[in-house]
Amino acid sequence: MRSDERRLRVLQAIVQDYVHTREPVGSKAITERHGFDVSSATIRNDMAALEDGGLIHQPHTSAGRVPTDRGYRAFVDTISQVKPMSSAEKKAIETWLEGAADVDDVIIRATKLLAQLTNQVAVVQYPNRERTTLRHVEVVPISEHHVLIIAINESGAVQQRNIDIGLSDEQAQKLSNRINAAYTGKAGLDILPDGLDVANLTPTEQQLAHAVVHVLKDVMTDEAEERLVMAGTANLARTNIDFARTITPVLEALEEQVVLLRLFAEVGDELAITIGEENRDEGLSEASVVTSVYGEPGVARLGIVGPTRMDYPGAMVSVRAVARYLTRILGT
Repeated sequence: MRSDERRLRVLQAIVQDYVHTREPVGSKAITERHGFDVSSATIRNDMAALEDGGLIHQPHTSAGRVPTDRGYRAFVDTISQVKPMSSAEKKAIETWLEGAADVDDVIIRATKLLAQLTNQVAVVQYPNRERTTLRHVEVVPISEHHVLIIAINESGAVQQRNIDIGLSDEQAQKLSNRINAAYTGKAGLDILPDGLDVANLTPTEQQLAHAVVHVLKDVMTDEAEERLVMAGTANLARTNIDFARTITPVLEALEEQVVLLRLFAEVGDELAITIGEENRDEGLSEASVVTSVYGEPGVARLGIVGPTRMDYPGAMVSVRAVARYLTRILGT
């Protein structure tokens, strides 16, 4: 084994042992636990090289070494495959999420489940309606001068809006058919009046049809602010020792949802991990964030926030699994 390959294995061993024990890792422990066919002196030389490279550091005199943010990054970048969930674990996730009553319940269940699976803070972003597409719409007369617009988006969420116009049952049904033909599968920003077929409609009917389309566009894009659901904040208290200063900055960053929304918007990969100072917000400078997209196409993100001393392979499996099941359930 070349020295650079062995040093990478030494770094992996240090990360794994430190995550498991929370104790600095020494050369003797590495030799005994990980079956290196070299002396402790050779491992110490490898550790010195890793320390010179800024991948590990020595927190105390005559103590072992612990990973730095750069070390965790190097470790994460070597993860090409992770152990898949068992059939029982997959079935438990599916059963828990499929038991939800509606979209809100699905999101809440997914957040709690992710916190339980990872023992970290779990965050799930609601799909942004501007990116959510229309599945079906109905225009229903409710009085002589009022109709109800019922819009169902791709996630199954139902939005309703009253509008002060008068339509007969026959006119409302024809308009519903035309709107569904024109806008099913389109996002709110793509719902434009000129996309509606108004052939054979009188000028008055065209005016009413465009009024309905205008309200439908509002219904599909009317989101005062993007929403996050969070669970497992108490898990941070159990990992307080992993933060050099205090968990307060992390808690404050979690309270300021715009911090997480901005982070979600900045990461582009389907599965993304930001570690320590890679997070632009100072409040998350001692934390790691593991996120994944969900929805078809990926319309929102979910993820976990915790200390940099994290079980990254396990976190990646859990985040990706919940994202996939959430996509499947919301797409049915």
